[in-house]
Amino acid sequence: MANLTIVANIKANTDKIDLVKAALLKLIEITRTEKGCINYDLHQDNENPAHFMFYENWQTRELWQAHMANQHLADYMAATEGAVAEFTLNEMSLIS
Repeated sequence: MANLTIVANIKANTDKIDLVKAALLKLIEITRTEKGCINYDLHQDNENPAHFMFYENWQTRELWQAHMANQHLADYMAATEGAVAEFTLNEMSLIS
């Protein structure tokens, strides 16, 4: 099976940008050590600082799902409750 690519878009409330950014940055080091993580890269939009995007690659969907069940993701959700205006996640496969 091909690797799984995740594109996650997070749009913070404009008054909570720093809070959301700090919480997202806390996810990086621990996630990059997880089994199956190929890359886990955080981006911030140059025009809209409230818009963050994770570009992730995982060896399998099952390993990504294990990541999603980890405590550090639950901690992130609790820390940013009410601070995120919009969240979209796409599971994608490389075709070329």
